[in-house]
Amino acid sequence: MVKKTHGSQYKTRNKLKKSPREKGKVSVDKYMQEFKVGDKVVIKPEPSVKKNLPHHRVIRTIGEVTGKTGNAYNLEVRVGNAIKKVSLLPIHLKKL
Repeated sequence: MVKKTHGSQYKTRNKLKKSPREKGKVSVDKYMQEFKVGDKVVIKPEPSVKKNLPHHRVIRTIGEVTGKTGNAYNLEVRVGNAIKKVSLLPIHLKKL
């Protein structure tokens, strides 16, 4: 038997789907968002931008900004009892 693969976009059919009202071009303001260290943000992926999509386990979780590397922001996210470090572009983040 062939073993089932579990890639990074496994079980994301509804998580990465846009509603009909959200479809279309993404505004430049979402690309240019700025956050400060200590800000709380929600990880809300933008499906039309495939670069640096978050893992499906951390989608719609709350994280805290710990720093910035290039254009991406470094976050600390609680997944279960563990604290994970995630690096995401600002287009996939929403201020809380």
